[in-house]
Amino acid sequence: MSTIYKNYLLQSEPNKFSQDALKAGEMIVNMGPQHPSTHGVLRLEVVTDGEIIQEVVPHIGYLHRCFEKHAESMAYNQTIPYVDRMDYLAAMNSEHVWAMGVEKLLGITDQIPKRVEYIRVLVTELNRIASHFVAIGTYAIDIGAFTPFLWLLRDREHIQRLLEWVCGARMLYNYIWVGGLYYDLPIGFEERCREFIDYLQPKLDELDTILLSNKIFIDRTANVGVLPLDVAINYGCSGPMLRGSGLKYDLRRVDGYSVYPELDFEVPIGKGLAGTTGDCWDRNYVRALECRESVKIISQCLDQLTGDHKRTPDFDPQAACPKKIRMTGSQELYFRGETPRGELGYYFRTTDKSDVPFRVKGRAPSFVNLSVLSDISRGCMVADLIAIVGSVDIVLGEVDR
Repeated sequence: MSTIYKNYLLQSEPNKFSQDALKAGEMIVNMGPQHPSTHGVLRLEVVTDGEIIQEVVPHIGYLHRCFEKHAESMAYNQTIPYVDRMDYLAAMNSEHVWAMGVEKLLGITDQIPKRVEYIRVLVTELNRIASHFVAIGTYAIDIGAFTPFLWLLRDREHIQRLLEWVCGARMLYNYIWVGGLYYDLPIGFEERCREFIDYLQPKLDELDTILLSNKIFIDRTANVGVLPLDVAINYGCSGPMLRGSGLKYDLRRVDGYSVYPELDFEVPIGKGLAGTTGDCWDRNYVRALECRESVKIISQCLDQLTGDHKRTPDFDPQAACPKKIRMTGSQELYFRGETPRGELGYYFRTTDKSDVPFRVKGRAPSFVNLSVLSDISRGCMVADLIAIVGSVDIVLGEVDR
């Protein structure tokens, strides 16, 4: 064995399984950390017997963002750009949860203007649709369908442009601030957004026809990677992973934060329409239905923003933003919200008269959802592992944090 290869083995993370422990006919296959179907720098150590998977071990840590240490060395409002970079496909949702958590610590939740709350929900639901479009579109490529990816990325681009119009950024927004917003909606935004959702609704029907009802797609995803409801609950899965297994559990309804209790929307769940409840098809079906529900929520927010809570010349989106955040007394708080991937939570521990948190812990849904991969992959074929990983919809920025 060459010295270079020996040094490589010493520097890389060791396998969980050794060659000596393998049974006759078994072998170890590494998928990633640069394989496109791992959706980021994720390495999967796969023990196979021929084409049948015996065990899967995710190896993470290639994209450590040091979010928690950043949060413990910076003021609460300065951390928001780092929050964006955890789940970079749904930065608005992450900002929303962070801002509400800090506002609850400060006791200013009831001081947030209603127009601010409706704008927050509007932009987070736009971001939810954009995130699901990436999840479903890249999943279609994983399975072998190319056209849906192009269509969904085309429609996602409309959302990106709307959000860029709002705050100047396409992905990492720094728009939702503690106590308010960076800026009010641009003049004409409500009308342009209304035109977009009118355009989008028939496109969602096309998505059902070209992908979800496609026989090849159903054959590749139905009865594959089945996640039983009890297993999902025991692992702590959330979001479409949990709802795809049949449980109607959405924090927008359960916790009723922001103005969600005032809005009318359904919580889609998997029903086993194409195969078994909790399979890969159900998880994508739930995401597609959630896009429709987000359109309903956006429409209701636009009604409020052009009606009872329309723009006024004296409206200041930063009126409730504290100039300097300093906690009074030591506190502990866990605050959570529903992002496109599930329950995102932040645990805060503060100290008296300090503008920097003593401890911040991020509870990332992708990290928890990924932990169930071994259970739902065992006994499947190697080709099905691609379908299973894609159906989990992970973002490695929040897996490693």
